[in-house]
Amino acid sequence: MQDGRRSPRTYEEYTVIVVCTIELEMSAVRYILDIEHRSLLIKEGDFNIYILGVLKGHNVVLACLPGNQGKGSAAIITIHIARTFPSIKVPSNKHNIRLGDVMVSMPEGQYGGVVQYDLRKETDDSFVLKGFLSPPPPLLRGAIVKIQSDHLVSENKAEEFLLAILQRGRRLSIYRRPSADLNNFICTKCDQQKSVLRLRREFEGPEIYYGLIASGDRVMRNTAKRSEVIRNIDNILCFEIEAAGLITEFSCIIIRGISDYTDSHKNNNWQHYAAITAATCTKELLSYIDPEVASAIPVPSIDVASNQDNRLATYHIFHSKGV
Repeated sequence: MQDGRRSPRTYEEYTVIVVCTIELEMSAVRYILDIEHRSLLIKEGDFNIYILGVLKGHNVVLACLPGNQGKGSAAIITIHIARTFPSIKVPSNKHNIRLGDVMVSMPEGQYGGVVQYDLRKETDDSFVLKGFLSPPPPLLRGAIVKIQSDHLVSENKAEEFLLAILQRGRRLSIYRRPSADLNNFICTKCDQQKSVLRLRREFEGPEIYYGLIASGDRVMRNTAKRSEVIRNIDNILCFEIEAAGLITEFSCIIIRGISDYTDSHKNNNWQHYAAITAATCTKELLSYIDPEVASAIPVPSIDVASNQDNRLATYHIFHSKGV
């Protein structure tokens, strides 16, 4: 939807950043915007391409990693974002997780929500993590608690928001939910007696889970390594490869749509749907945050000359993609 009101004329008027890793994820968020704004003039030295708009009353910036994925690329793009948009603020067996479900990072135990599992020291039979990433800011954690309470008696808004997107154009049908048959991958080389049968749920829409997200440098496809991490870091919801780089620069919340089961059967059947469910969760979360309250949060200055980029850790962002 194009802007029916005055578009913000300055970079300072945008307070939320949504960082995506590939085009299909950025498009998922773009077409869930309430209003899309005209572009602003590019700032010198910033080669990122942004999409601007409004989401639940917040002035939002959409950004996408430039081709290559990983936490290094994520860290670089966030440095430019912080300099261009100085007011950016808001952004296992224990779980019956299905493809298309959404994972939201939240602190648990000694961990802040995202665990950099490959930054570790090996021991004889295990490993010890060398560092810890910061938790989401209090404003976002408070909104999550309210959402969790509300969802005990009402469903999330994913299906409602998705229906509105599909009505905007026939090509957006790529974001429809795939057939439930694709939830159980078939491999002719695997022992079918060891396959996990996932029965239908009464509610066909995505579920939202809150807890720990494991982040590393490489895509996790080895089930033995996956099991090793889960044994050492209890209650891991999913694995991914960009969050650690983002949190190094921003204090943020990570929102992930699940498109595979972190094994050798990785494919793209659920990638679009996972991207759109993460986008709908982002939109619902923003609806719980008053834009005026978010805008009133003070933003510390960045001393570019002395390269004090560690101060970016006080900023908040949402990261939305399918894993």
